[in-house]
Amino acid sequence: MPTMSRAENRAEQTSAILARARAQLADVGPAALSVRQIARDVGMVSSAVYRYFPSRDELLTALIVEAYDELGDAVQAADAGVRRRDDLAKRFLAVCNAIRDWARANPHEYALLYGSPVPGYAAPDDTVSPAIRVSGAFLSLAQASEQAGDELGAPTHAVTTKERKALDGIRPALESPVSDERMVRWLMAWSTVFGHVSLELFGHMHRGILDYDAHFAQVNGQLVADLGLA
Repeated sequence: MPTMSRAENRAEQTSAILARARAQLADVGPAALSVRQIARDVGMVSSAVYRYFPSRDELLTALIVEAYDELGDAVQAADAGVRRRDDLAKRFLAVCNAIRDWARANPHEYALLYGSPVPGYAAPDDTVSPAIRVSGAFLSLAQASEQAGDELGAPTHAVTTKERKALDGIRPALESPVSDERMVRWLMAWSTVFGHVSLELFGHMHRGILDYDAHFAQVNGQLVADLGLA
């Protein structure tokens, strides 16, 4: 059998460490992540693990980046799967369902990304690009809707001067302009989708909503109408 190169061996060991770390997320959560236990699980001494991830925070960062990339891949694949690119309603629904499907399949990774902050951990800039892949999908659809001239489907509250300034952080990410009124509505849709998924996954709708699938479809249908995509 051919021997692995040093790079291949490092990649394999890195993958094994991350796999055990993800398994530990399910058992104890990110705050109690133990490099020592991970090392035992993969048959290494803890000092060896630190050669791959010099600190617990760097290991957490790697887990966060990996999770964001997986979610981003799922969202982009769902969007790309809609053949009629001008069917913005179908593309929006595909993105929303991909977010929920990934979250339900990976609840502990979702909690790492969108749950309570890990005490003492501050996410570095390395997590920014992976994180904005999902919000970028919403922004792309907002721009397409603006270009298509879609009319917002509900009365629009006037955007205040303070809110216009608050949106200044988003505008540099846009390739084409989006009206402030439309941007507010799309931000509401983005927060509604993630809020619904979080409430479902974290058990806050238990016994209140008896059919999560039906309710999520209803909410998304309302968002399609509010965004003027129907």
